[in-house]
Amino acid sequence: MAEVILHIYDVTNSASDKTNSTILQINRIFKDGIGLGGIFHSAVQVYGDEEWSFGFCEQGTGVFSCPAGQNPMYSYRESINLGQTNYSIFKVNQILRELSREWPGCSYDLLSKNCNHFCDEFCERLGVPKLPGWVNRFANAGDAAVEIAGNTAFRLRQAKTEIVTASKVAYRFLSGIASNNSGSNPDSPSNSTRGSPRLQATWFKNLISTGARPSSSSDVESRDEEIMRPPQQRQDAEAPPALRQSPVHGP
Repeated sequence: MAEVILHIYDVTNSASDKTNSTILQINRIFKDGIGLGGIFHSAVQVYGDEEWSFGFCEQGTGVFSCPAGQNPMYSYRESINLGQTNYSIFKVNQILRELSREWPGCSYDLLSKNCNHFCDEFCERLGVPKLPGWVNRFANAGDAAVEIAGNTAFRLRQAKTEIVTASKVAYRFLSGIASNNSGSNPDSPSNSTRGSPRLQATWFKNLISTGARPSSSSDVESRDEEIMRPPQQRQDAEAPPALRQSPVHGP
């Protein structure tokens, strides 16, 4: 059995002193002030004076060790005792070898696969409690925000695709109706005006005009009587009163 100790650092490895000072201030406000969290690096110590953690590198494993509490890249903050592991030193070395293969340095991601995620998994395999939530809360929140944004973008693309598909279906349906109408018998009274773009445009204009209404029965009868009149009578009826032919009277 051996104690498992978590070492926590403030992330102050920026080349800018102003940035490092800002991070320290954020950690003081959000961790020390309200207990929410901050920007931290963590490492796990078990069996010996070395601590184990994870970081980025282009080749090979990202798992590395250094003297406990003395990582020169960060500012040491505190340590937390996570309890004891029941595994022997040989089993712990086996776990570290497995993690070294599973955590290559090129897979490092600030939000989804950082040093705190590595320590969480290491502690789980050691059989001790995971890291306190505040240690990696900022990274988890950022990762969740990225996932939500990705899901939202996917849903928008899916909705756009569905709208375009529905529009194509509607267009094909209307085109099919137009094709059927144009291919029908032109001598049929019911289809005598369907092929005329001018009459179709007039019909559509009347349909959307304010006050447009269906024809009454009297209107239909008037139009039928007008159609049945001889051509000469229709011309006389349409002519202005002053131009209509007067009956011829004898002398």
